[in-house]
Amino acid sequence: MPELPEVEVLVRHLAPLLRGKVVRGVTVRKAKVLRPTSERALGAALTGAKFLGLSRRGKYLVFTLRRKGRAGEVTVTGHLGMTGRMFLQPKAAPLPKHAVVVLGLGACNFVYEDPRQFGRFTLEDAAVRALGPEPWDAAFSVGAFTAALRRSAQAIKVKLLDQSLVAGIGNIYASEALFRAGISPKRAARRVKAAEVARLHAAIREVLAEAIECGSTIPLDFAGGGRRDGLFYYGAVEGQSQFYQERLRVYDRAGQPCVKCAAPIQRLVQSARSTFFCPGCQR
Repeated sequence: MPELPEVEVLVRHLAPLLRGKVVRGVTVRKAKVLRPTSERALGAALTGAKFLGLSRRGKYLVFTLRRKGRAGEVTVTGHLGMTGRMFLQPKAAPLPKHAVVVLGLGACNFVYEDPRQFGRFTLEDAAVRALGPEPWDAAFSVGAFTAALRRSAQAIKVKLLDQSLVAGIGNIYASEALFRAGISPKRAARRVKAAEVARLHAAIREVLAEAIECGSTIPLDFAGGGRRDGLFYYGAVEGQSQFYQERLRVYDRAGQPCVKCAAPIQRLVQSARSTFFCPGCQR
């Protein structure tokens, strides 16, 4: 599932392509992804509106548009779910089988494709408003982070996935940050010591920044066909070694030697999610 870095890279790619374009038409193939917005409401809000900008909040894409002659802006919240893709393609190109929302932009179409339909493209922003601070916000200070962890008896790995604690961290980056900080994913959040919290705080920012930097070297030129899916994923990408090197240290490396101590990386399941860690470095 795309996490903060993947969404950030996609936003940086799409923002300049969308800016200034006017929505000429709205086609909804699967209304499920609009919930609770109706097809009619989305069409009325977007038809004739101009894209002003695109930003990221946590794992969400936030599209901002304005209709000529109308006061106020229109905000659309996008989420890729597990299998979603968002991209522009020439108007004449055939739409992919699993396109769920298509915005006609004149010479090109904005396509939201989602085979499993777990994502969202909606006028509802409650999920975004409920998010905690971004990892680089001043509100996500070591002190605030420490105070929040002290109130939780959950395992630290599980707590890191709480989007009200800090926005955007998912399964991959939680495992990677805990490894860098040398903290067992099984430790209760309130039992993580002050010095360890400070290391974890720094590790979260470090691993996310590295992933964004790596993703920024990948050309996202997806146009409705081919092997590339228009998303950057941190880790191994077949045929893309010329752009960046494999940097995942524990995630999806069960049984392989730790890059630090050579102990076999282990996998466990926490809250129905896979966790990867080194039993030697994360006691």
